[in-house]
Amino acid sequence: MNYYENTVIIEPTLSEDDIEAVSEKIKKVITDGGGEILKEERWGKRKLAYELNKRTQGYYILYTFKAPPAVISKLENFFLVYDPVFKFMVIKLEKKQINDLLQELQKRSSEEPVAEAVPASSGDSAPEEEATENV
Repeated sequence: MNYYENTVIIEPTLSEDDIEAVSEKIKKVITDGGGEILKEERWGKRKLAYELNKRTQGYYILYTFKAPPAVISKLENFFLVYDPVFKFMVIKLEKKQINDLLQELQKRSSEEPVAEAVPASSGDSAPEEEATENV
């Protein structure tokens, strides 16, 4: 399987529920083809650099995923007929970009359990000492 980044610009007039539905449909196309979503970043509503199809704004979402090459053609065909998406770009990641992505995902996954454990601790136990650095 190859690693890809997919940037999608969605119609800015849609409600949050509609944007969520669009996002779920895009994820479904990827996962139904045997792909796996690694990361989804919602950049929100932004001004376009130039007017596209009489639009000056768009809602941006970036997907990072791994999938077989056949999924990409299905995904692009889906975007061409799906009205809420008016611009998209799919890029195959190079080896260096894949290594950076995997390191970032490992870093995130190692930070998540720590972040969840800190709020769960009660005030009854003795406070732990924190390490400080002199810079």
